[in-house]
Amino acid sequence: MTQLHDLRLRLLVQQESERIADATPDDLDLSVIQARCLCWLALLAEAHEDQASDAERRGDVEQAMGWFADSMRLRDVIQVVSSIEIPLPPAADGDEDGGLDDASGHGLDA
Repeated sequence: MTQLHDLRLRLLVQQESERIADATPDDLDLSVIQARCLCWLALLAEAHEDQASDAERRGDVEQAMGWFADSMRLRDVIQVVSSIEIPLPPAADGDEDGGLDDASGHGLDA
């Protein structure tokens, strides 16, 4: 069941990234979006872990387990999001060989 959940999450994230890329392909860097998402997810996971520790100190074991389980789910999401390969943007029109020029300005295979 966990594998199915992971695959579904991966598919949803990939579909959303494709939708975003198709909507604004010229002014969007998906790797920046991925990095920002990972930062926010990490902060959320830390906050949930802090809440779990606080609930444990208060003696509310059930609440602590809930916060801890949420933090573990967030860590799983971080793993999935970080494993998604973001496609590189297409090369500029004047640079069809991807910028692999030698010092003479000619392509490496020229």
